[in-house]
Amino acid sequence: MRAGGLRRPSWPSAPPILPWSVMPAPRLLVVEGNVAEARARQVSFGGEAASEGYARLLREILPAAVVDICYPADPGANLPDSAGLDGYDGIAITGSSLNIYNGGVEVQQQIDLIRSAFDTGTPIFGSCWGLQLLTTAAGGAVRRNPRGREVGFGRRIRVTEHGRDHGMFAGKPEVFEAMTVHLDEVETLPPGARLLATNEHSQVQAAEFKAGRSTAWGVQYHPEYPFREMAAIFRRLSPSLVAEGFFLDEDEESAFICDLEKLERDPANAALVWRHGVDGAVISKELRTAEVRNWIAHQVLPERSRRGRA
Repeated sequence: MRAGGLRRPSWPSAPPILPWSVMPAPRLLVVEGNVAEARARQVSFGGEAASEGYARLLREILPAAVVDICYPADPGANLPDSAGLDGYDGIAITGSSLNIYNGGVEVQQQIDLIRSAFDTGTPIFGSCWGLQLLTTAAGGAVRRNPRGREVGFGRRIRVTEHGRDHGMFAGKPEVFEAMTVHLDEVETLPPGARLLATNEHSQVQAAEFKAGRSTAWGVQYHPEYPFREMAAIFRRLSPSLVAEGFFLDEDEESAFICDLEKLERDPANAALVWRHGVDGAVISKELRTAEVRNWIAHQVLPERSRRGRA
């Protein structure tokens, strides 16, 4: 498969209504936000392409699903139009090292793809860059966060009044920590958006809005990340995080990375949980990934049923 291609190259048109006994498997699309060089760099530090990790989580949540990946930031990417996107039951967007406000073809191709997705009615979920991309495509604005980087664990993220009874946060504590890494933030949400979660670092930590025929859910953090992926990100960002004041020196940063790797192996390690002040919403995989699981339960499967696919 050429760079920028699709993992499954045949784009479906909207499927016909079939008898229950031969209904097709759920189809999900993961939109990779990074260029090929950034994906390779993350892998070189012991991580994986963001889309690969996202796809694995989606298959875990919905084992019967067929999960495709597309690479709209790559030159010559084979991208679907709205008819192809309509064949999916859900679209998830990864994080990215790109910045919306820098523009360029790598960014614009993603904006165009998401605007096509809005025409389909297919539910969409975005993490970090995914939220920023959805916001921009729907008419909102993104900026560099004047407070600087938020990295590691986003602290005291709290659901708003709109978020308290929202399906995204079913089973989630009203105040929680989450895996996070971002320099940018949503400055202005699209018209009609509902703010679902916030914290002191970024006003928009989660939101929902309608765009075209689709409903978009987005979070500024990464419910899809395991501890091992965050450890790889810290290795990749070193020594920048020392220069930015997150650590006194590289030894201190190395010790933190080591703790993340220990938590991957032993999330019930009480000493590490206490040391880093994290709660069950990070330690428990079920709670950490709840937003994605709830999107499947409250958006993807109901819309699939409405379309007569399940």
